[in-house]
Amino acid sequence: MMTATQSRTFRYALQNPNLFISRLFFCSETNPATNDPVDTVFRIISSSTSSKNMKQSLKSSGVFLSNDLIDKVLKRVRFSHANPLQTLDFFNYTGNRKGFYHTPFSLDTILYILGRSRMFEKIWDVLVDTKFKDRNLITPRTVMVVLARIAKVCSVRQTVESFRKFKKLVPEFDTNCFNALLRTLCQEKSMADARNVYHSLKHSFRPNLQTFNILLSGWKSCEEAEGFFEEMREMGVKPDVVSYNCLVDVYCKGREIEKAFKVVAKMRDEDIQPDVITYTSIIGGLGLVGQPDKARDVLKEMKEDGCYPDVAAYNAAIRNFCIAKRLGVAYSLMDEMVSKGLNANATTYNLFFRVFYWSNDLTSSWNLYGRMMETGCLPNTQSCMFLIRLFRRQEKVEMALQLWNDMVEKGFGSYVLVSDVLFDLLCDAGKLMEAERCFLQMVEKGQKPSNVSYRRIKVLMELANKQDSLHILSEKMALFGPVRTS
Repeated sequence: MMTATQSRTFRYALQNPNLFISRLFFCSETNPATNDPVDTVFRIISSSTSSKNMKQSLKSSGVFLSNDLIDKVLKRVRFSHANPLQTLDFFNYTGNRKGFYHTPFSLDTILYILGRSRMFEKIWDVLVDTKFKDRNLITPRTVMVVLARIAKVCSVRQTVESFRKFKKLVPEFDTNCFNALLRTLCQEKSMADARNVYHSLKHSFRPNLQTFNILLSGWKSCEEAEGFFEEMREMGVKPDVVSYNCLVDVYCKGREIEKAFKVVAKMRDEDIQPDVITYTSIIGGLGLVGQPDKARDVLKEMKEDGCYPDVAAYNAAIRNFCIAKRLGVAYSLMDEMVSKGLNANATTYNLFFRVFYWSNDLTSSWNLYGRMMETGCLPNTQSCMFLIRLFRRQEKVEMALQLWNDMVEKGFGSYVLVSDVLFDLLCDAGKLMEAERCFLQMVEKGQKPSNVSYRRIKVLMELANKQDSLHILSEKMALFGPVRTS
């Protein structure tokens, strides 16, 4: 005999099967189907209603909270975008145990999670606590993690001010920390910002080889790169292969191929052997000046010099022939690459997908996609977007659904970006059942459909008087929070 509660639950499951499964998926603290302690702890953190509730659940779970497990849990939180405050409670609870010390990885990961949510005050709270417990956990990598999140939303001045705060936190406020600041500015701001900050602070630190390599790696102007290269020499810092590769690359991108070849000659004079990165830049530069055949010859010269091309080098050569619309040669280069034991990657295929997309060549795109899947090379988001937009343009519903099914089954591509285009196609074609199925598959993967797609499907369901389906979809969307109506 079932109890009254069990009976109500059973009737609810029969009437709302999809919603019932979803509630189990999103609301259960642990998944009885798995014994993975990382999954158990992650679910406790995600579903706890308070810090006290979380601590009680962790204690009753019987899971041993080791450094390795905490590292893995925090990594899971980072990539799943779980609640940062609940995660901070977990970090503090585990860190406050007597005799326990977090790893540098755990510290940097919680700081990244907080920074992504712009909880900068809490970042400094964590760092101050860490300073008093184990200052050695705060490393130049920590500096870069924090500054990168700050630089994304704050000014250069605010980023530099945050950098200065680390003087009282890190064990050694030295050139490695300075390099972390410069690398952050190169990645999150501009080379001009990095250059200005370098000149304003260089007298407080002693620039080293890494400092100059960071600054050289982002230049687009040949003159500015040359200026930094000269300053490097004046300070007695000897260039290495990375330094020279930066100079070769800026010359190649600036279409000054002759200067690039002179740098390669100078490298050899100084007994610095060009590596595969040097040659890849040369190959790309020759393509920019319309010499794809000469670039192909460089592949042969590399081997003669004892430097064998990798996938990136072949991709550079293939790109040249794709740009020149000589796809036969491009395909032969891909075949040659495979014959050398190198597997074509998503970037390789995207070179062809781009050409087929702009030439509106559906057949070639579909055949290439088939070849890609047969070889076990999973498409990336760019591949998926080239394909789904082409399917949308030519109204190929079945092809679009095949791509989507492959994404769901094999777990590649961005569900959010692809689904927007897919739902447009399905709604225009009146394929409401298919749109509903794809919507539910997406939610089951823990991915939130965009509000635009939801509203469009909602309108069509209202017109078709599919109230039950609309109710399920509305409940699903509510799991991700309030839905904006405009």
